[in-house]
Amino acid sequence: MSMPQEAFPLFAGLGVVLVVATLVGQTLKWHSGAGSNPGVDNLNERIFAWWVMVALIGVAFLVGKAGVALLFAFASFAALREFLTLSYTRRGDHWALIAAFFIGIPVQYYLLWIEWYGLFSIFIPVYGFLMLPIIAVVRGDTRHFLSRIASLQWGLMICVFCVSHIPALLTLDIPGFEGKKLLLVAFLVTVVQGSDVLQYVFGKLAGRHKVAPSLSPSKTWEGLIGGLVSATALGAGLWWLTPFSPAQAAAMALVTCLMGFFGGLVFSAIKRDRGVKDWGRMIEGHGGMLDRLDSVIFSAPIFFHLTRYWFVP
Repeated sequence: MSMPQEAFPLFAGLGVVLVVATLVGQTLKWHSGAGSNPGVDNLNERIFAWWVMVALIGVAFLVGKAGVALLFAFASFAALREFLTLSYTRRGDHWALIAAFFIGIPVQYYLLWIEWYGLFSIFIPVYGFLMLPIIAVVRGDTRHFLSRIASLQWGLMICVFCVSHIPALLTLDIPGFEGKKLLLVAFLVTVVQGSDVLQYVFGKLAGRHKVAPSLSPSKTWEGLIGGLVSATALGAGLWWLTPFSPAQAAAMALVTCLMGFFGGLVFSAIKRDRGVKDWGRMIEGHGGMLDRLDSVIFSAPIFFHLTRYWFVP
């Protein structure tokens, strides 16, 4: 599976946007003088991180299905590590942790690779959920057992099961869309991440009314509405990447971006509960892997199943 020709204009457009953003960021840094400006420095760190992420996705697309599967398998591993680092675990959980990392992740992505949809869709929600507490309970450590196992199950669900639905888009057999499945991944990631950026921009420019001040003070109704409307328009404009009509692409973009927004709120609530600002420091200027994937995690399964239900015979 090679990169479709339609992907090249998309990456070229992203490159132009990043070049413009880089020029703006460096100009602001030059105008700020010799002194450090935290806002400008953070902006430039974010732009650099986006260069890295776009480059990694581009390389994965050039490799094809194997590159995309390996990229998101690594993302699942890093995300699960970040999630469990902030969770309460004990020595009695070691076998269950080993099973999650070295059986759960490889098997889930192997099932994706061989396109065994039936087992792929239930391996973690059924067998993973049942086996993890069994593996842990034989160690005989019952202290906070329920919360420990629930954290591990929830981590496996969101960091592996949900994330794996992004490369799983490559397994969908859509009539007339043969050889172009990578474009579905490009559409999903571009629209959802674009929605995050647009919500941030509209929030900074016109944000007044907080959506959930106790969870995420930076999220405003103005940012949410402006970001969703803009991302929906972006999705409609990128319909040519998909098997959807412009109206269908807009609807898919709206649903997935709305799910992405709620995903961000859920992860903000977890971080608040854990007393941290970011999940990690893996990506300079962007925090950890989960800080970048939070919205896509909630969007990917919905996008996958809507596409599979409506467009796969």
